[in-house]
Amino acid sequence: MSEEKKLAHNESMKIESNYLRGTLAEGLADTSTGGLTEDEQQLLKFHGCYLQDDRDIRAGRRKNKLEKAFSFLIRVRVPGGVATPAQWIKMDNLADDYANGTIKLTTRQAFQLHGVIKTQLKKTIQEINAAAMDTIAACGDVNRNVMCNPNPFLSEAHAEILKISQEISDHLTPATKAYHEIWLDGDKVESTAEEVEPIYGKTYLPRKFKIAVAVPPSNDVDIHANDLSFVAIVENSKVVGYNVAVGGGMGMTHGAPETYPRLADIIGFCTPEQVVDVSEKVLLVQRDFGDRTNRKHARLKYTIDDRSAEWFLERLNEYLGYDLEPAREFKFEHNGDRFGWVEDHEGDFHLNLFIEGGRVRDRARTGLRKIAEIHEGDFRLTGNQNLIIAKVSAAKRPEVEALLEEYGLLKSHEQSALRLNSIACVSLPTCGLALAEAERALPGVVTDLENVLEDCGLRHDAITIRMTGCPNGCGRPFLSEIAFVGRSPGKYNLYLGGGHAGDRLNKLYREAVTREEILTILTPIIRDYAKSREEGEKFGDFVIRAGYVAATIQGLDFHANLKAGATRT
Repeated sequence: MSEEKKLAHNESMKIESNYLRGTLAEGLADTSTGGLTEDEQQLLKFHGCYLQDDRDIRAGRRKNKLEKAFSFLIRVRVPGGVATPAQWIKMDNLADDYANGTIKLTTRQAFQLHGVIKTQLKKTIQEINAAAMDTIAACGDVNRNVMCNPNPFLSEAHAEILKISQEISDHLTPATKAYHEIWLDGDKVESTAEEVEPIYGKTYLPRKFKIAVAVPPSNDVDIHANDLSFVAIVENSKVVGYNVAVGGGMGMTHGAPETYPRLADIIGFCTPEQVVDVSEKVLLVQRDFGDRTNRKHARLKYTIDDRSAEWFLERLNEYLGYDLEPAREFKFEHNGDRFGWVEDHEGDFHLNLFIEGGRVRDRARTGLRKIAEIHEGDFRLTGNQNLIIAKVSAAKRPEVEALLEEYGLLKSHEQSALRLNSIACVSLPTCGLALAEAERALPGVVTDLENVLEDCGLRHDAITIRMTGCPNGCGRPFLSEIAFVGRSPGKYNLYLGGGHAGDRLNKLYREAVTREEILTILTPIIRDYAKSREEGEKFGDFVIRAGYVAATIQGLDFHANLKAGATRT
């Protein structure tokens, strides 16, 4: 009989934590250090925070025998990405009062604050909660912020999918009172009865879990990057149900071919009334069958690849007590945002602003605060790090436009199509996993490529381009037509050929490309695209047809040819 594999350390840590309490309260109270123990850092993720340090000054502090310049990232859950003007103003206040003066809009429609020091962490979270937001389950081995399509073109369906997203989020929020005890000074549980976590149990999930809701033809939430997604099927402007997609995920590790990005499988269809139940049961199957011995192999995508999508559907139907219906037909056309003013069927106006790298700072931040002070609608964070000023009345629009003009925001979307379709993760200097720059590097890369695109007459041709500082995939790089994934300081693996609608993985084209080599490598490919593309052909499709990279289907196929990366000659 083979020896049973040892559980990953985090599994015992979760059991011993007493439902996510551990020694976190004591660690936060310890002012002798700006940091926390390893186990406390892992528990802190469940409460929506990461311990980081400023890596730009790490070496200097080490030389002077000083502790790292520790600070915390706080991630604020915003189900469906919709925030009120009052909540925007609160985030703006917190950015100045406790963080580094910026607001980060994430690729999961959440807010992030960076640079919060330990002694201010509790106060910051208390103020977030006072604004009817929270950070619980924004990170950790649980369901995270639930995404949904914020597109004003689809306003008739938006209210319904936003409601569904909120219901999923509420239902799958951990029940533990630890969050309220530690951060909100709630009463501690003093009972002989064991506390119960009805969905997650003592050990929660094997790894993180991500859910999204999309409305075709827009795939702006990138359903194929999520553990679970619901694709709305709309008939006569009404959502009649949802296709269910499972097993997507982006993360991989350099040099570890057993790790890979994977596209989600469409396994069936459910009614709107079944969505929350299906969400819970998909999560429970992963809870019960996911790998708890190897955290690099613990996502739902590996559970499905190890056992098959057919096996997963059988288990899911057993857990549900009924069968999913066959999937319905649908089509995605793009995974980007639609910029500029749009009027919906109710006569309200929506403006999608481009926010480079999702970083709201300086005059833009001031302008958006001024707008929030007069705005009567809402703000919608997009899955592409951008922002929609939504539900502006015709009477209010001139006042909003005047502020947009004053603070240089009115024409934010008059950029090249390449820049408007760019995503960069935070990376250096704060992310501890970063191997190379991303947010600070991609704008310059885009500028270099824009000169070539202008020369080729491609300024207005949308090409998705993404850069991440490591292969963990926070910016969903493996779904874009051009991607740079950090390999080491100043070097990136270059991937080409993702589907423009986020429905095909890209493939490794060159390894360890330097920042200086990017333009040299991509210029002839872009020129060839301009000269040889077929009518309506997208860049990702072209590089496959032209032989720059071979087509890929699923995660294992992606890695089978990592080293081949066929280059056109």
